[in-house]
Amino acid sequence: MFIPAIIFLASATFASPTVLADTAALKTVEESTIVIETTNPADSLEAYVKEYFLDTPILADIARCESRFRHFIDEGEVIRGEIDSDDIGVMQINLRYHQEDAEELGFNVFSLSGNLEYAKYLYEKQGVKPWKASRGCWGHLAQK
Repeated sequence: MFIPAIIFLASATFASPTVLADTAALKTVEESTIVIETTNPADSLEAYVKEYFLDTPILADIARCESRFRHFIDEGEVIRGEIDSDDIGVMQINLRYHQEDAEELGFNVFSLSGNLEYAKYLYEKQGVKPWKASRGCWGHLAQK
């Protein structure tokens, strides 16, 4: 009696594997259906960015102003700037000015991790200068 119960529980556990998507939403896969559980991807990405920039919180403020903590649009494409379509991802890294340098340094600014890493690199080299266009949104936060 005990062994069939273990086999049943094991089959139920392995029948629906869980993965963490790049958008940080917890998804459960059952057969060919993807069910999004109660985690809001936007909240998760905001928390992730704030944690990532814990030592440089102004960069989290910039991410809020630049992309509203979004890296992808609903269709799964990387978000582009509303004013300048060369601005890419959560940190709105401008491809015209930074793509070549980012690639030479090994950063893929189209990926979430590469976008955040390159933003941190830029901040270490130039401070907040690359995001001066949105200073009206985050500038008062830099004073605190």
